[in-house]
Amino acid sequence: MHPDFWHERWQNKQIGFHQSEINLHLQEFWPVLDSADSSRVFVPLCGKSRDMLWLRAQGREVVGIELSPSAVQAFFDENGLPVKISSNGSFSVFESDGIRIYCGDFFDLAPDDLAGVTAVYDRASLIALPPDMRAAYADHMHGLLSPGTKTLLIAFEYPQHEMAGPPFNVHEQEVRALYGNHCRIELLHVADILDQEPRFREKGLTSLQEKIYALTYN
Repeated sequence: MHPDFWHERWQNKQIGFHQSEINLHLQEFWPVLDSADSSRVFVPLCGKSRDMLWLRAQGREVVGIELSPSAVQAFFDENGLPVKISSNGSFSVFESDGIRIYCGDFFDLAPDDLAGVTAVYDRASLIALPPDMRAAYADHMHGLLSPGTKTLLIAFEYPQHEMAGPPFNVHEQEVRALYGNHCRIELLHVADILDQEPRFREKGLTSLQEKIYALTYN
């Protein structure tokens, strides 16, 4: 998926994936990620998610990665956060009060950029990627994280032929194929949510399941 796709989505405000409220599953399953030695939480493809504010309120530093400069700037502007902007290699780095967002390509991140990260919150990253990018994404994520790092992963299952992503259908079998060599995988929650998501029904979906996983890196 070409970067211009995401730049255009943000510029044209085609951001149906953005949630204005704090994700209920994050609040419910936060104890899965939280631990006494937790320090930094990584949010890949973070957009302008307000979930980062909630994570910061739990006393954790937050590190995000986002391709779109307008999304990153909107996060700080809309939440009234003063921001310091610097450069780090190919990234512009936006920082304010324990929240750091790297603006650039996820695949340019190095392990040092995520030093101290003990948890990952992936609500809208894996499901934003087409099939031919997911293996590279999972492999690169493995290379960035230390053993023991935990991930809360949210995925959708639906008949892919009924709707063009994103968000894409990512079946449980694929999650286990992508992460099974690197992680212990626990399925935490399964729910049929089509009735709660009329916009997807309007696009032609006949079924939609949400699955939430806990991944612990070996």
